[in-house]
Amino acid sequence: MAVDLNMIAKENDIKYFLISFVDLFGVLRAKLVPASAISGMQKGGAGFAGFAAWLDMTPAHPDMFAIPDPSSLIQLPWKRDVGWLAGDLWMEGKPVGASPRIALKRQIEKATNKGLQMKTGVECEYFLVNVDGTAIADQHDTRDKPCYDQSALMRQYDIVSEICDHMLALGWGPYQNDHEDANGQFEMNWEFDDCLKTADRHTFFKFMVKSVAENHGLRAT
Repeated sequence: MAVDLNMIAKENDIKYFLISFVDLFGVLRAKLVPASAISGMQKGGAGFAGFAAWLDMTPAHPDMFAIPDPSSLIQLPWKRDVGWLAGDLWMEGKPVGASPRIALKRQIEKATNKGLQMKTGVECEYFLVNVDGTAIADQHDTRDKPCYDQSALMRQYDIVSEICDHMLALGWGPYQNDHEDANGQFEMNWEFDDCLKTADRHTFFKFMVKSVAENHGLRAT
């Protein structure tokens, strides 16, 4: 049975959806769609000018459309009235070859045809820096070998724990967090899964980390 995003919005008090895609530089692009318009977007997709993102296109190319994948839906833990959706890019009735998600799905199809299932896990790392990006957020994080520094980790407890709490609530199975090799650098791990699900979660994780850091008056790389 097809998933009805309009019904999901009503059941979960979602007012807006972010229909997103990743370009070739890993930048997350999106349109903010009111729930009242999601039925049409689920069928026809949200329109984008491909040349305006890094997708090896020119203004001569027609618009492309991001068809949201309902199975990727994540309700923002810090803004529950917004739902995030990964989109598959289509242009003139064909999938866009330059779309990283489309490229991954093609590899999954090849593996499936050989009787294989692709699963992946990631070790996500990021830096916490000040608002203007000129220095790391913690001026006391100065050790020559800062990896696993407990004090430096706990000075950023509010941010790290909030991100981990969100992953716990989303059911990702996070299992460890630590300070990494460089000053101001942190790593967070969660359980491996189907490679498309992991890729979507990794994409959302980067957005989530940046959002939480900004809510605390910092920036994350």
